[in-house]
Amino acid sequence: MKRHLTALAALTMSLLSSAFVPSLKAGQSDKKTIITISRSVTVRDTTLPPGKYVLKLDDTLSSHNAVRIFNGDGTRLITAVLAISAYRPEPADRSELSFYESPSGQPAALHLWFYPGDNDGFEFLRPRHTVARDSTAGGN
Repeated sequence: MKRHLTALAALTMSLLSSAFVPSLKAGQSDKKTIITISRSVTVRDTTLPPGKYVLKLDDTLSSHNAVRIFNGDGTRLITAVLAISAYRPEPADRSELSFYESPSGQPAALHLWFYPGDNDGFEFLRPRHTVARDSTAGGN
């Protein structure tokens, strides 16, 4: 009887502890997102050629709006940028990216990134060269 009680207690503890494992999802805190782009995209002052990339939040900084962009397998940091907090009223069930309108012949510029299920996202500033061009074009 004692042996059955010990086995039952071990089984119960095992089941209880496994109930908490699904809440510890890898990628949730760093919002790891893998993207594939078919055309060049500019993120702030870095132009990414077509290919696969990994976006992650930099959790080592106190700011949760530092986004790091890695090559497709996540082994080489390409750039890190500070983003502004963005909000949307309805979360989507998958990652969403949107882009600024770019002048003809210029790569698209990343504007917003939302992680699946989140209302809060990240807004990227326009690349400097397009901002300077826009401000000088308006003054002539």
